[in-house]
Amino acid sequence: MALAEIVARIRKAEAAAGRAPGSVTLIAVSKVQPADRVAAVLGAGQRVFGENYVQEAAGKWPAWRDQFPGVKLHMIGPLQTNKAKVAVDLFDAIHTVDRPSLAEKLARLAESRGTSPELFVQVNTGAEPQKAGILPEDADAFIATLRGLGLPLAGLMCIPPEDQDSTPHFALLAAMAERNGLTGLSMGMSADFEAAIAQGATHVRVGSAIFGDRVPQPR
Repeated sequence: MALAEIVARIRKAEAAAGRAPGSVTLIAVSKVQPADRVAAVLGAGQRVFGENYVQEAAGKWPAWRDQFPGVKLHMIGPLQTNKAKVAVDLFDAIHTVDRPSLAEKLARLAESRGTSPELFVQVNTGAEPQKAGILPEDADAFIATLRGLGLPLAGLMCIPPEDQDSTPHFALLAAMAERNGLTGLSMGMSADFEAAIAQGATHVRVGSAIFGDRVPQPR
């Protein structure tokens, strides 16, 4: 288990960027990981986790939350509108708001519940057709739409193309956030989280570097 090493690298990257210690939240990406690996990371003190699939998260996290107080759960995978109700009851933050129909559903749920998870807009910075996320040129208008719906917008999220240098994508997202008065930047994964921190990331999503390679499971 490499949790301590990852935390140390995050602290070093914070210092190198002139950031305060602890200013970056580590999201341990536990999707499709065996229970023993997740339990070990929980036992080591990690309390913020990321999941991609609502059904998988709903099946495993209620029991762990009872056992380990203080767990915060972040939705980091594409969210189907028909699973939004389950998601808002389960997750503390949703990083993948990317279309008006989902935003409207979340707004209705927030109004009926009186609360909402923290929300991040996913931006498809590489304009990849196979990838979720609002296109960069549409992001400002979409952010304004979310605010008009009264939703608690925490920031922006991106997943840069695998075959490109991540840094320009992180810089683009940071500039977009600043332009829109947003402080949250969910960016950086196992291979590039230090570069993301240098560009202002507030949340980094690290999976394989903590848990090892994923073990696909039936969903």
